[in-house]
Amino acid sequence: MCNGAGCLGEMPGMGGPFDSRNFIHNCNDWNSIGFGSELAEFPQLRLAPITGAIENVGYPDEKSFYRDIIRFASGRGIKLSIGDGTPDCKLQYGIEAVREQRKLIPDTKAAVFIKPYPNEKILERSEWADDIAEIFGIDIDAYNIITMRNLVHLEQKTPAMLLELKKRFNARGMLFAIKGVFKDEDLETVQAVRPDIIYVSNHGGRVETREGSTACFLEAHAGLLKANCHKLWVDGGIRLTSQMRKASSWGVDTVLLGRPIVSALCSERAGEDRPVLQA
Repeated sequence: MCNGAGCLGEMPGMGGPFDSRNFIHNCNDWNSIGFGSELAEFPQLRLAPITGAIENVGYPDEKSFYRDIIRFASGRGIKLSIGDGTPDCKLQYGIEAVREQRKLIPDTKAAVFIKPYPNEKILERSEWADDIAEIFGIDIDAYNIITMRNLVHLEQKTPAMLLELKKRFNARGMLFAIKGVFKDEDLETVQAVRPDIIYVSNHGGRVETREGSTACFLEAHAGLLKANCHKLWVDGGIRLTSQMRKASSWGVDTVLLGRPIVSALCSERAGEDRPVLQA
């Protein structure tokens, strides 16, 4: 089971900083937190936005990774997300992969997550994906990826900046999500913006913000989060269907998976038979 122990120090790779500390917290803490007060129904399952296939996954090329992961997830009834990155082809390949999948499943769409560039650049990039997007989100915690922040001039988004984007996307008939809610100041941001979707994430434990897990953050702040959005999403360390139900009991509508789906895809390519989730 992918739990952060096998990829210690792998950066790039599937691990996380400081010996995968937050990655391991994410995995362990779904077992340590209790159930919330809501009926623990099975939440929707969605592919987390994933980029950097060559450097992090060891895939032969970036374009085939997006085609394969979108095909793999969509073919199993899993909702889709695509992510942004540098160079621009990372986002463009994701968009192309969703378009290809629409030839097989005509109604296929994806949640599209864009890095925190200046707002006009975000809106320009979003236009590339208008035909395949059902949701646009801003990946606010990507600001903490220092190498990327310096390379492409990411911004630390203020509530005013995010409110402007929410109005612009809602005017286009799109839901607006804030991804990477994990710090105390993020709570102040979502109360000011009240996005359609709050996405609790610490980038899979791959960025250094503060120590902790998405499970414990959700347990501590679920009431406030639910009061300030229409939908609540979470990722980070979820591996079992029982953990998905636990997330649902805290008000989560959608659970997003990254590494388990990548692992299952790579196992399929290697001729193995490994389930995406094991109850």
